[in-house]
Amino acid sequence: MEPEVTTQSQPSAQGTPETSSSTERDHARLPGTETVGPGLLGPTGRAMPDFPDPAPLPSHGPARIIAMCNQKGGVGKTTTTINLGAALAEVGRRVLLVDFDPQGALSVGLGVRANELDVTIYNLLVERGHDVRDVIQTTATHNLDVIPANIDLSAAEVQLVGEVAREQILARVLRPVMDDYDVILIDCQPSLGLLTVNALTAAHGVIIPLECEFFAMRGVALLVETIDKITDRLNPRLQVDGILATMYDSRTLHSKEVVRSVVDHFGDQVFHTVISRTVKFPDATLAAEPITTYASTHGAAASYRQLARELIARGGAA
Repeated sequence: MEPEVTTQSQPSAQGTPETSSSTERDHARLPGTETVGPGLLGPTGRAMPDFPDPAPLPSHGPARIIAMCNQKGGVGKTTTTINLGAALAEVGRRVLLVDFDPQGALSVGLGVRANELDVTIYNLLVERGHDVRDVIQTTATHNLDVIPANIDLSAAEVQLVGEVAREQILARVLRPVMDDYDVILIDCQPSLGLLTVNALTAAHGVIIPLECEFFAMRGVALLVETIDKITDRLNPRLQVDGILATMYDSRTLHSKEVVRSVVDHFGDQVFHTVISRTVKFPDATLAAEPITTYASTHGAAASYRQLARELIARGGAA
């Protein structure tokens, strides 16, 4: 489990523990998730802009497709896809999540028993005659739907090799539901294979979650090079929506140095919002809920709500 800063309950003058409201205040002060007002210095070393609450949408669609991509595993792609999606749904956006990883972690994290399903994203990719709307599963979160995946998806890469325009198959699958949603988030597998190329070819933007650890930075240059090639050869509209620092711990000099280095290299492409380490994320996954409902008052939920507002303010979502 990931470490979390906790504050031990201190007895009061009457010998009773602190109240739950005091505990909630402690949660709000997790390292890196402190409330930083507009104009104050944020965890990235830059002045925090004001991210206003987004206005309600008069209508829904067409969707903007965002790929959550990093060829390194364990950097927070699935966690960010689930919780950013839930935070966007909270502010009235209709969101579709696409599980595009054969491990199926996104499906499990939303309570979908993907291994028991006869039709998943795999069948939509390799077989004709399926209606994508029949495969979409609703979740317990209002405005948040998912296209599930399971281990069958691992065979798709081999089966798609001989297909005409094989890089554009996911774009074809998603086309019928583009007008039904405001945002479509694709949770990519940790590789730069054909499935990831499909996701980047279908997408308008890409978010790169980056663990605050120096080894995690080594592959970002290769990923950015791949994105540039796809922009040049397959998808001219693709752009990097932002690099998201994850698993941040302000108690360690290492985390601070990694964030500083990423900002030095990528400048304004780095989100002002930073996601801290906390045990609440695996707990929420175990409960098959987004952090925004599992621990709504926790600092981690506040971080993803801020990320949603920042993404909308940047124009990365409706």
